[in-house]
Amino acid sequence: MAAGPAAPRALNVNVGVLGHIDSGKTALARALSTTGSTAAFDRAPQSRARGITLDLGFSCLRTALPPRLGPGPGELQFTLVDCPGHASLIRTIIGGAQIIDLMMLVIDVTKGMQTQSAECLVIGQIACQKMVVVLNKIDLLPEGKRQSAIEKMTKKMQKTLENTKFCGCPIVAVAAKPGGPEAPESENPIGVSELIEVTKKVKSMQMFHTPVTYAMQGDRVGICVTQFDPKLLERGLICTPESLHTIHAAIISLKKIQYFRGPLQTKAKFHITVGHETVMGRVMFFSPAPADFTEEIEENAFDFEKDYLYQEEYLSKDSNSSEENKENDQAEVQLPRQQWALLEFEKPVTCPKLCLVIGSKLDTDIHANTCRLAFHGVLLQGMEDKNYMETFLPKLKVYKLKHKEGQVERVSCLFKAIRGKGKYLFCVSTDIGGLQNFSLLCSRVFIHVLLMFVCLVYYILAACKQTETAA
Repeated sequence: MAAGPAAPRALNVNVGVLGHIDSGKTALARALSTTGSTAAFDRAPQSRARGITLDLGFSCLRTALPPRLGPGPGELQFTLVDCPGHASLIRTIIGGAQIIDLMMLVIDVTKGMQTQSAECLVIGQIACQKMVVVLNKIDLLPEGKRQSAIEKMTKKMQKTLENTKFCGCPIVAVAAKPGGPEAPESENPIGVSELIEVTKKVKSMQMFHTPVTYAMQGDRVGICVTQFDPKLLERGLICTPESLHTIHAAIISLKKIQYFRGPLQTKAKFHITVGHETVMGRVMFFSPAPADFTEEIEENAFDFEKDYLYQEEYLSKDSNSSEENKENDQAEVQLPRQQWALLEFEKPVTCPKLCLVIGSKLDTDIHANTCRLAFHGVLLQGMEDKNYMETFLPKLKVYKLKHKEGQVERVSCLFKAIRGKGKYLFCVSTDIGGLQNFSLLCSRVFIHVLLMFVCLVYYILAACKQTETAA
């Protein structure tokens, strides 16, 4: 999108403000911001009526561009994305997390980590690389014990983060709104200074009242469009032509989120979040052939020429398949380096290739102390044809391993096909003609026992013959 001449554009960094409900996220965004958009600080009537954040709020903080980020004058602009904290609004939280470069995890210092704090931490691990933990509401701590309480909570958070990608991240203690929501605006925050295809013609664009000449994913911009009724516009996507596609199913690479309890089973339904859309989808898991488990897999690519093994569930150390191997005294369980899933959506979604995909169980009780986020991955191949089962899926070569157990009562020789009766292996109507001259695969123990049995029969027959001769 282009517009007329404008001032030099500031370097923009999107900062997500995430945390449990009532941890003071909006108050922190307000304390940090120099400019607020029309959607900032819970200005919507619905948010004011309920007293909580219901949608993404955008505001910004501008500061001088540090010399290490480039020569010449300029500004560093932090766009603060204030996300809701209520469990029922997890879809909005996930959508907001996908446009952030840096995350601020806001913790109520009097309560510590809570359920949605943990979910926001999981989302942060998927969506961004850097995080700052903000211990908010320190003004509610008794003044005499304040410092020791802050130090204790800081150690708890460091312990919580030590096995995550955010180990060692900054932890800052603040009071974004001393005295609480009803306190006068004159109260100064404590510690905050330490944080710090369109067919109509676009006439002009602004980012927080500053003219700009272009916009990219995650930017908050106001667009002046000629001869256009804004009432006709609903929330959607604005993009370069041909960059997005509407798909009915997709192949994704994926990883299970370690905090999710229970197996990920094929044919199960999950809430699938792609961009700002969340739809129900059914999954089918598959992996490389066992011989290729250790093979290096090209990142963000899928090879339709290879054969893949169907899996009843996602393979992990705590999956049912692994438990069965442990019961069979297989000490070391071999897992594939990469696993994939076929997602079939209940309704089409519009998204770019290689976008982030998150699978969740959002129908879980929000009061249960459990992680609802099940897996995350990258969309490798979308299926735009509604009849993809006939036109596309035949290209996907996924096979199943099948076996039957029973008794072989008679064989013609040790390694030839069954010429007698296979008890429990086949039903009466089964045509076993196609099995003629197939090799019979036996375990070493079975072969050893069979050879001993043959030898025993031989000696018995030889003994009987000698007895008859003597008689």
